[in-house]
Amino acid sequence: MSRIGRLPVALPAGVEVEIKGSYLRVKGPKGQMEHMFPTEMKISKEGKEIVVQRPSDDRSHRALHGMTRALINNMVIGVSTGFERVLEINGVGYRAEVSGKNLVLYVGFSHPVTVEPPVGISFEADAKTRQVKIKGYNKQLVGQIAADIRKIRPPEPYKGKGIKYIEERLRHKAGKTGKV
Repeated sequence: MSRIGRLPVALPAGVEVEIKGSYLRVKGPKGQMEHMFPTEMKISKEGKEIVVQRPSDDRSHRALHGMTRALINNMVIGVSTGFERVLEINGVGYRAEVSGKNLVLYVGFSHPVTVEPPVGISFEADAKTRQVKIKGYNKQLVGQIAADIRKIRPPEPYKGKGIKYIEERLRHKAGKTGKV
C-alpha cells in the first residue's frame, strides 16, 4: 500500500465532513472546501478519521491513493488552522502596505502595484521586517498568490533586490571586475 495513502486523516474538533460517493465537503472555523475526487477511490469516515482505500495495486490506483489522501489532509488542515506563506522584500525604498484588503507594493516601478486578494485570502504587511504574509484556507491558492506576488519583482542575482520567499536562499553572482 501507499505509505501516505494508508494513513488515516484525523479530524480535529470543530471540523465537519460530508461524504457522498467521491464528493467531499469539509467545513471548519476558517471556511468551507469541497472537492470531487476520482471515483475509483473509496472515501469513508470511521469515527474521528477519514480513510481512503483503493481498488487494486495498479500503478495509477497507487498514485491516486496517495494524492487523494494528501488533498483531503490539506482540506482538513486548511479549514481548521489555515496555511501561510511569507515573502520578504529587499531593496532600497522597496516596501509593502495593506490598503483595505488590497496589498500595495512599492518595488522600484514608476507606479505602485496593487494586488487584490481572491475570496479566502488575506494579506499582512510588516514595515519593520519588510515581510508580507499571505494567509488562507486553500493551500494551492495561497501558494499561487505568493508565486504571483514574487513574479512582480523576482530577486536579482547581483544585489538580491526584489521579492523572495523567506526560506529561499539566493546564490549571489560576482559583478564586473575593475581594471588593475
